[in-house]
Amino acid sequence: MPIIKHKQFIQAPVDVCFDLARNVDIHTETTAKTKEKAVGGVTQGLLEKGDTVTWEATHFGIKQRLTAKVIHMEKPIVFVDIMVKGAFTSFTHTHQFKEEKDGTIMIDTFEYKSPFGPIGIIADKLFLEKYMTDFIISRARELKRIAENGN
Repeated sequence: MPIIKHKQFIQAPVDVCFDLARNVDIHTETTAKTKEKAVGGVTQGLLEKGDTVTWEATHFGIKQRLTAKVIHMEKPIVFVDIMVKGAFTSFTHTHQFKEEKDGTIMIDTFEYKSPFGPIGIIADKLFLEKYMTDFIISRARELKRIAENGN
């Protein structure tokens, strides 16, 4: 099971970073490359514990849907979402926020299991793990830009 971990320093208060990371509207903005949009569950505003959201996006040229549920939240330190329906066999995405002098360290830990057994493992090694790493880093950089510039 691949585990992707990314740390991003953001020159903004921890509560601002936490709220941006769980904001459905901001998620759509930070994933514009994949045309991600909320089409079910909570479709705007801030996600809370117990909420689900269904995302529709285009990955590898294929339109896909994925439903995630927020299963844990400690404001403004951590929230965790899991896939309840979608292309992966499973995933858990932990979003952590650590207050630092002059800002916040945002830590994404994304653990996933690809479908299709051995074929999925080969896909991870060939392209999927890199693709998911790039996706998480890109989103973190966009959150940083929004938090630091206000847009």
